[in-house]
This record gives sequence, C-alpha cells and structure tokens, in this order.
Amino acid sequence: MATPEFILKLREKIGQEPLWIPGACAVVFDDAGRVLLGQRADNGRWGLITGILEPGEEPAPGLLREVLEETGVVAVAERLVSVDAVGPTTYPNGDVCHFLTLVFRCRYVSGEARVNDDESLAVGWFRPEEFPELMPGHLESIEQARDPDGAAHFRS
Repeated sequence: MATPEFILKLREKIGQEPLWIPGACAVVFDDAGRVLLGQRADNGRWGLITGILEPGEEPAPGLLREVLEETGVVAVAERLVSVDAVGPTTYPNGDVCHFLTLVFRCRYVSGEARVNDDESLAVGWFRPEEFPELMPGHLESIEQARDPDGAAHFRS
C-alpha cells in the first residue's frame, strides 16, 4: 500500500512523530441496501472504504476517487454522516498518525465491486446480517448513515 508522497516528505522532516491527517470514509449503499466493504491488505481487517485526502483536495470528490481506485465502483456522495477524530494509530514501522475522518453516505452508480489496487485483499457488497467482523467504529458509521436524510453526528 503506497504512502502518499506528501506524507513521505513530512516524515523526512519529523520522523515518526504523530501526524494529523485528513481522511475520508465511504458508507456506499446499493439499491438493495447492501454496503460496500473491503478487506484491507495492511491488516487483513474488513471495513468501509477509506482514504487519505491529498493537500487541497475537496473531501467528497477525494473520497469518491478512493472508492473508484480501490473497488472499481463509481458512487456519488449524498451527505456528511459524521466528523470524527480517530487514533492514535501506530503502524508497524513505528509511524504514528491521528486522523480527522469525514464519513459520507454514498450511493452506488455503476461498476463491478472488485479488488482494484493493492490496498485490498477482497471487496464485496454485504447485507447487515452478512457483515464480517468490522474495524472499530465502522458498524456505528453504517448505522448513522442508514437514514438518507439524517443529521450529521458529532462526538462531544
């Protein structure tokens, strides 16, 4: 899984010190109410499709780019579901990151769900009763995204 170039450049300057990174997470629903999930290559865990936003990148288009790159699925963002601080996350090489994660409810438009890059081991559509064990917080994000007209959630 490739680390974005801007993070590599920052790491040259600060080493493994904690980084505050903007990220986005997609809860993609298809017309049957299934949710798009991916099994991550870095840790083998199942979860929603996520990605790091590039400097200056708009969050919703950046997330939709990540969904397409990772899964081959074209989606549209419908609404902001939540804004969460996630972490710290310590990677096997010792790098530490905190993420500001914007979670969006998205709707499937086209494409076949498939492993489309080296970031996933598997990708597929799942009904709630079929969900594999998900990464922490991902089931909560799915529940918060169920209502297409729901309000955004913020932790206090």
